[in-house]
Amino acid sequence: MNRAAVAVSRCLLLAVTLADCHAVAAQPGLETKEFDLTGGVEQLDNRDAEKSLLEAIGQIESRDGAYAADLPEQMLSLGLALQQQDRHGEAVDVFKRGVHLARINQGLYCTEQIPLLQGEITSSIALGQYARVDELQQYLYRVEMRGMGSGEDRAAALVKQATWQFNAYQLGLGEQGAERLATMWDLYRLAWSDIGETEPDTSPKLLPPLYGLLRTQYLISEYRADTDQSASSFSPGYANTQANRFYAYRAENYELGKSVILAIYKIQRSERGQDSNEAVEALVGLGDWALWNDRVDDAAEIYRLALAELGERDGAKEEQQRLFGEPVPLPDINGLRDLPPAVGADQGNILVEFRVDNRGRVVDLERQETGEELDTAADRLLRILRNTKFRPRLEAGQLVGTDKLVRAYDVKP
Repeated sequence: MNRAAVAVSRCLLLAVTLADCHAVAAQPGLETKEFDLTGGVEQLDNRDAEKSLLEAIGQIESRDGAYAADLPEQMLSLGLALQQQDRHGEAVDVFKRGVHLARINQGLYCTEQIPLLQGEITSSIALGQYARVDELQQYLYRVEMRGMGSGEDRAAALVKQATWQFNAYQLGLGEQGAERLATMWDLYRLAWSDIGETEPDTSPKLLPPLYGLLRTQYLISEYRADTDQSASSFSPGYANTQANRFYAYRAENYELGKSVILAIYKIQRSERGQDSNEAVEALVGLGDWALWNDRVDDAAEIYRLALAELGERDGAKEEQQRLFGEPVPLPDINGLRDLPPAVGADQGNILVEFRVDNRGRVVDLERQETGEELDTAADRLLRILRNTKFRPRLEAGQLVGTDKLVRAYDVKP
């Protein structure tokens, strides 16, 4: 896995960590204070809170015993207080005990343990214990599926689970990559279905799982078992239900992706308007998907339709320039960009020149002179560039090539 993908994974993991912190703090029935992580004027003295919680836990244990039903809630509060002090190792131990006590008092799959599991996941991510996080996520999923009915809350939990599967896939954790992708697709699809039970098909609430499905379709399309160390024994004949699902999704990959993007477009058009940037970008995304799958004529027709939607409204020329004024690397989706962003010539340490033809392919790629200490990084960058497909420029309704593209990149040795 290239370094860009690892960097993306770690950024997403940080986002998951922060989301988990907010989710835990928002659990109903908990008395929590707002923490100003930027040094605001009203901060909780966590040391005093820790001391008070330890005293309360001691009193409960003295009165009702070491397995008292009131202890899990206190363990949650104590774990959160330790997290605020970045004492994640201690917080993990506290959350573990809270989960154990919740199971004893409420049952193996009780929902009371969900915020405790989320807290343990957050601290385990902070400690870099990703294999442990993977185990915890699997158990959390079982708890959520048994304890939560279908609806928006479960859909949000499913999306969060799918996001973890994406992170684990990028990090190469555990089970085979293709199985991760099949699981991602199933989780996003179930989340979409849950929301769709109570919302119309034009509801913006459907967008998170739909964008997740689209991201998964791109990953499925480019997955190669022979480049995945964890999938050396994976093949179409592999006796595994998830493997069978993966290859079924792969066989219908183009049509599935097209359906997902059309659903996104329908929502954006209904919510924002037919000539809105959001609706036009969804159409351009449909063209990108066609180009990604080597359907160049279809892509060109869809791009022309997107431009027609812009019409003569305010800002149309600027939006046209942004979308088609220069080649754009694909996929143009957050979390899937392997190619680092180009920078100014005075900021980059590697300079390259190449051409993008009218089918979006990189040709005539050349590296300008750089120091030998960057040879490995430069070779890696050139390899990524050669394998990157670009959205070509559009002139007079036609896809056109671009010569002498000079780009600078700031990469680590």
